[in-house]
Amino acid sequence: MSIWWSLHLRREAASVPLARRLLLGAMETAGVDPDISFDLSVALTEACANAVEHGGGQGDHRDHGGHGGASGGGARAVGVPDGTEAYHVTAYLDGDRCRIEVTDSGPGFPPATVSRRRPSLAEHGRGLGLIAELSDHVRLRNRPGRGAVVSFDKMLKWRGDALLKVS
Repeated sequence: MSIWWSLHLRREAASVPLARRLLLGAMETAGVDPDISFDLSVALTEACANAVEHGGGQGDHRDHGGHGGASGGGARAVGVPDGTEAYHVTAYLDGDRCRIEVTDSGPGFPPATVSRRRPSLAEHGRGLGLIAELSDHVRLRNRPGRGAVVSFDKMLKWRGDALLKVS
C-alpha cells in the first residue's frame, strides 16, 4: 500500500502546525506506531520551521540566519503565494518506509551544511541535527537558483490494528 500527499504552504508560522497535524492524522489513520509518527512529526516541524525562516528568495527581506540573506521586514503577498512566499511538503508512505521532503525557494544551504552535519552545539542548525537523529536517513541538497530541499525517511512500525499495514 502506498499513500502520498503534497502541500503548497505559505511561508508563515501558522503553516507549520498544519503540516504536522496532517502528517500525524495520515499516520494515525494508516496505523503507524505512535512513537514513529511522533518522531517524524517533530522532524517535519523542524524542516518546515527552517523553510519558513530561511526559505525565501533573494528578494525576500526576512531574517535568514544561517541560510544567508538580509534582515528586516518584508511585505506579504496577497492572494496566491509566489515562489518566495511558499514552500512545499511532500510525504510518501510506501511499504514500510516514510519519506518526507520539504522544498523552499530560498538561497539554499551553505556548502559546509550540505557536505556534513553541523556540530550539535552550533548556534544555528540544531534543527537539522534533530531531523538526522529522529530519522533513519537525511539528505540536504540545493537546487541552484531555486532553493533548498530537506528530505528524510524512516522505517515504519505498525500498530496491531493498522488498517493499511503492509502484509
